[in-house]
Formats: sequence, C-alpha cells, structure tokens
Amino acid sequence: MKRIFLLSFALVTTAQAASTITIATVNNPDMVTMQKLTPEFNKKYPDITVKWVTLPENELRQKITLDVASGAGSFDLATVGAYEVPIWAKNGWLEPLTPLFAKNPAIAKSYNVNDIIPGVRTALTVNGSLYAVPFYAESSMTFYNKDLFKKAGLTMPKSPTWNQMQTFASKIHNPSGGVYGICLRGLPGWGENAALFTTMVNTFGGRWFDQNWNAQLNSPAWKNAMTFYVNLLKKYGPPGATSNGFTENLTLMSQGKCGMWVDATVAAGFLSDPGSSKIVNSVGFANAPVGPGTPRGSHWYWSWNLAIPKSTKQEDAAFKFLTWATSQEYIALVAKTKGTWASVPPGTRTSTYSNANYKKAAGAFSSLVLGAINTADVTKATKDPVPYTGIQYVAIPQFQALGTQVGQYLAGALSGQTSIDQALKQAQDAAQKTAKEGGYQK
Repeated sequence: MKRIFLLSFALVTTAQAASTITIATVNNPDMVTMQKLTPEFNKKYPDITVKWVTLPENELRQKITLDVASGAGSFDLATVGAYEVPIWAKNGWLEPLTPLFAKNPAIAKSYNVNDIIPGVRTALTVNGSLYAVPFYAESSMTFYNKDLFKKAGLTMPKSPTWNQMQTFASKIHNPSGGVYGICLRGLPGWGENAALFTTMVNTFGGRWFDQNWNAQLNSPAWKNAMTFYVNLLKKYGPPGATSNGFTENLTLMSQGKCGMWVDATVAAGFLSDPGSSKIVNSVGFANAPVGPGTPRGSHWYWSWNLAIPKSTKQEDAAFKFLTWATSQEYIALVAKTKGTWASVPPGTRTSTYSNANYKKAAGAFSSLVLGAINTADVTKATKDPVPYTGIQYVAIPQFQALGTQVGQYLAGALSGQTSIDQALKQAQDAAQKTAKEGGYQK
C-alpha cells in the first residue's frame, strides 16, 4: 500500500510540474483580457495550469530582463516588446520558435505563421528563425472627441501638425468643466514618456545620436521639442501629467476628459468598446501629428509579443499557450466575449483586416491603423542620418536604461523641478556617457 501511495504521489507531482506555466505580462487591457480568458484555454488543454504575474510596464521590463538574463527560470512565457526580441535572441535568452512549429505540424498548420503581417513577422525574426509571435502590433495616432470639436467649431485634419494640435487644445481646454485640451504620456520610462517624446523630437528634426555616435540631445531640435511638449502639457494638459502613462490617459480619454490624445493605435479598439468607453459615438481618429522639421518618425512601430525564455522547463506547455493566445481562433474568441470585433487585438494578422466583421466594426479606424503600421519605417525615422534603427527608441541594449533616465529628466522639466536647459544638459551627458561606455564611439 505504501509503495502504491508513493508511486501515485510521484505521478501526481510529476504531472503537476509538467503542466504548470507562469506567464509574466503587462497590465494593458488586451493582456488583462487574455488572463480572463484562461478558462477557455483550459477547455482545450485541461492538463495545463496557468499562473499569472501581471505588472505595470516599467516594472514588468525590469523583472523579466533580470530573470531571463540570469537564467533564473521564474517565467515560462513572457510578454516582450519589439525592442527586446532581436537583442534577447542574439544573447541566447529566448527559445527559437521555428523548430517548435516544425515539431508540432498540427499546431503549425492551424496557426498559419504566414498570416502574420509580413513586417511584424520580420521584426521578430533573427537569422531566419522566429523568436516571438505578436499578441498585438501598433503604431501611434491621434484620437479626438468629435463632440468637443463640434462645440468649439473645429475640424481635425487627417494629418494634423503639432502647432494645430496646440491651437485645438487651447480652444477645448476647460478644466473647470472637467475637460483638458490634450492628454500625452508624462510618466517617466523609455517605453512611456520617452517613446511619445522621441516621435516629437523626430518631427522637430532631431535625433539621439549622429553617425559617429555623438549625442545630439543639446541640439536646437531637442530644445524646441522639449519646450513645446512642456508648455503644451502645462497649459492644456491634466494636472499631475507626470503620473500618466498609456493606461491612465486611456482612462481619461474614454471618460470624456481629454479633447485629444496622441498614443498607441491599439487604443482605437478600447475607445470603441461600449463596455469600457463613454465616447464610443464621439471618438474620432487621425494620423499622429508632425512637427516643423520632417514628417519622418511621426508614428512609431511597436508590438507586444509572447516569447519563451530559454530557461523554461515547460517548453511544450508554454508553446501551446503562446500559439493559442495569438491565433485566429483567439481573435474570434475575443470578438465573441467582448461582443464586438472592434476590440480584438489589432495589427497582427492579415486575416483580421480582411474579415468582414472586423471591417464593419472597426471601419472608422482599421485602414488608418494598418496604414500607420505599414508606413512606420524603423530605418528612416529621422531627418538626418543615424547609426541606429528604431523610431521611438534606439535599438541598442543600453537604451532601456538611457531612455528611462532621459524620461526622468523630461518629467522633471514638466513638473517644474528642473529647467528645460538643465534637463537637456542632464540628458545630453547621460547619452554621451552611454555611447562612450558602450564602445560605440571610435
């Protein structure tokens, strides 16, 4: 009897160990939906238990980076950005997915990797192997409240300039009525305020580094962009803007408290969802604004992706979840659950944009979003030539720290803790130090 008990215990323990995966993900609405739909995954794979670690964007990046770099193995599946995937793949931190699809022909056939939008797939491929699959992909665009525009007698052009945005904000701003002219990211972080601000710098004619990796953050273009950004938010933004990232501004916009908002295209679906938005019938869409320097780099490219860390001991179970959560089947499930195709994860599959139901539900923004994603060129994002790729980031490993540091200086200028000149000097010094210590300067 004792032997049977021990054998049973061993089998149960082994089964549990083999079928439990821990997923680390950002607390964006799309990922929260994915977590809520875990029971649907369990209907298909009842032997796999899923545990979740859901964190704000900045905190998530720190935790996952430390974990995968050290090989600690805390996570079997991780949400990683377009910035991290090629860098982490080259470091040997991620499991290549192409061999896993080859080992699982039935999954590969139903999944159809070729349905992933070509540019998105290319961004996640290193040396011919796919290292992550997109949960959603995005560019950036302008959202505005049509009712507020009509009341103020304004018309939003398809492709506004930043100067026009400032004029519109001044006419809509009514803080006593609970409405702010414009909402923009102010929360420090390389993927938060630095992302939005870098697109602004691009269109003001600026760049992070010249071709010899000399920092350019003390240039007139950077000063003009930072002065514009700080003045715009101080005059016409909500109070406490340095606490507002994507999630906070989404809440403000969906509650009708922002006249305009420039941010990720993924928000179009959230703002069109009656379950989470009060402005479904009044939200308008336009391209991201351009500055006086160049139209290049006005809208970013980004994707949140699912990847399997090399340190996982649950590769098979992790692969099953990864392919389920980024499949055509999952997209249809979200549409059914949310009651509208407008809320499905965007920017990933060609089949989504050819789907009649999606076209009907997302007709107001789908072509604009797809156009922004397809025209976001990470190799030509600045007026003058640069030695790096990336639109809202510089694709080097050190940028995660540098971008966040510069984002903190930007927030300091916005909150009034430092002057714009002081913030620019601090940012220039940090960028120059990064280039020197990273061995980029000859």
